[in-house]
Amino acid sequence: MRPKDRISYFYDGDVGSVYFGPNHPMKPHRLCMTHHLVLSYELHNKMEVYRPHKAYPVELAQFHSPDYVEFLHRITPDTQHLFSNELAKYNLGEDCPVFENLFEFCQIYAGGTIDAARRLNNQLCDIAINWAGGLHHAKKCEASGFCYINDLVLGILELLKYHARVLYIDIDVHHGDGVEEAFYFTDRVMTVSFHKFGDMFFPGTGDVKEIGGKEGKFYAINVPLKDGIDDTSFTRLFKAIIAKVVETYQPGAIVLQCGADSLAGDRLGCFNLSIDGHSECVRFVKKFNLPLLVTGGGGYTKENVARCWAVETGVLLDTELPNEIPENEYIKYFAPDYSLKIPRGNIILENLNSKSYLSAIKMQVFENLRNIQHAPSVQMQEVPPDFYIPDFDEDEQNPDERMDQHTQDKQIQRDDEYYDGDNDNDQNMDDA
Repeated sequence: MRPKDRISYFYDGDVGSVYFGPNHPMKPHRLCMTHHLVLSYELHNKMEVYRPHKAYPVELAQFHSPDYVEFLHRITPDTQHLFSNELAKYNLGEDCPVFENLFEFCQIYAGGTIDAARRLNNQLCDIAINWAGGLHHAKKCEASGFCYINDLVLGILELLKYHARVLYIDIDVHHGDGVEEAFYFTDRVMTVSFHKFGDMFFPGTGDVKEIGGKEGKFYAINVPLKDGIDDTSFTRLFKAIIAKVVETYQPGAIVLQCGADSLAGDRLGCFNLSIDGHSECVRFVKKFNLPLLVTGGGGYTKENVARCWAVETGVLLDTELPNEIPENEYIKYFAPDYSLKIPRGNIILENLNSKSYLSAIKMQVFENLRNIQHAPSVQMQEVPPDFYIPDFDEDEQNPDERMDQHTQDKQIQRDDEYYDGDNDNDQNMDDA
């Protein structure tokens, strides 16, 4: 039997304290609620817990255009009125507002996904979790759908330094358009998105006919679904397609985006999944025993998001959680029954996905997969180094200046973070 998975978990409390504004459905506070559930169930004792580094602008520009990154860095709520042309150009405004500490928010959630990919690359863990990540709509030069920086693309680019093929799976209710678009013309990444499609549902892309182009033709897979899909229909389809994808594509690593807006009762969603159904997908992907990077994503009924991601943290740790939520800082949000199961309420949507419809979609996907004769081979080059992170110069620091907690934490050296010698990835250089 293979030894127990080593799991790295990334969290920074600062990410949960940002505020998109009144009436905006995105509530990063859900990340604090998730983390406190993880703590109250004592799951942190079974993982290595890290605060991510704040991604540098040059790291964000590995995918995004430097001018867009620079603008995000510069813009503030107080100065935005001076930049109406740029706001329009970069799609900032109603869905993607400019708020206090916007750029730092992006640096933290993107830094978590990049760090997660690097730890997987250096074989320091088997599974890496960043619930703050998964912002799959952001494009190279613009924000979209509450997403500013596409951490998933940055994480996948990192994994591609060590893996010939990376599989991206997305179970958010919205199409993973930003990730698909980034890798649409390459066979090095296969994107598979299960999402609501039709009725002008955001973002409007993700038809089964969108299959990739040029070298990437047949390497984009879309599973367009209708309102009300339930656990049985969803998990059966998910397992059939993902099993065939892994068998055909033979990825070296998997990135799984676990958007929780596909749960029943979500403020913006229209599916009918329970947490058991949603987490069954996570359990299934884990069984392939491939390096696995897991992120969050959408999810707008925040107590259910926290329930879902806490349960899925347990699934990744092979730990079943008791239904009764232990005492924690946010316990009042889980009233009146204080249980992990979603209170079903009266809103059960009719499942508009007929058996014949789902069967036709599955057949179409399988047909497209048959066009991939075998997994593409890639001439592996020497692995580029991880992005250089400057060291502190202790002589330059003023001992009289108070350092914030984040800066102090960066100076704590952990023995288990480094190999012998100066470079984290020296051991892997010879293998590449």
